[in-house]
Amino acid sequence: MKITLLVVGKTTSGYLGQGIDEYVRRLSHYVNFEMVCVSDARNTRNLSQSQQKQAEGRAILAAVERSDYVVLLDEHGREFTSMQLADYVQRRLSSGVKRVVMVVGGPYGFSQEVYDRADDKLSMSRLTFSHEMVRLIVVEQLYRAFTILNHEPYHHE
Repeated sequence: MKITLLVVGKTTSGYLGQGIDEYVRRLSHYVNFEMVCVSDARNTRNLSQSQQKQAEGRAILAAVERSDYVVLLDEHGREFTSMQLADYVQRRLSSGVKRVVMVVGGPYGFSQEVYDRADDKLSMSRLTFSHEMVRLIVVEQLYRAFTILNHEPYHHE
């Protein structure tokens, strides 16, 4: 199985990029993992929030394949503890799905078309994080999930 973290727009904060790179490197020991960046909407001053979500939604949907299991990282998704996330990852690994695509949207979230395509929605917290910060949180939590599954001493319960 492959896990893809699909994000809208580049990570512009250097410190977040360094953290993301570190956890992506660590994750590569456990799973085939990649982070894919799709272009964010251009000329956003001339676009409404809805138009921006539509433009970003088209880019997201173009990067997703029919056979992918698509998980939106969304404030209205299910919340898990780290142990529950590890169990969720294990179930996806055992399901026979070839690629799980976890999607971080732009600053205004997802278009309805993206919601319609999604197989699941997860929330990282009830707190609101910037769409760039969520990237680091997700890769760290995936790394944590794999260390839990492998009974390694990273997570303390």
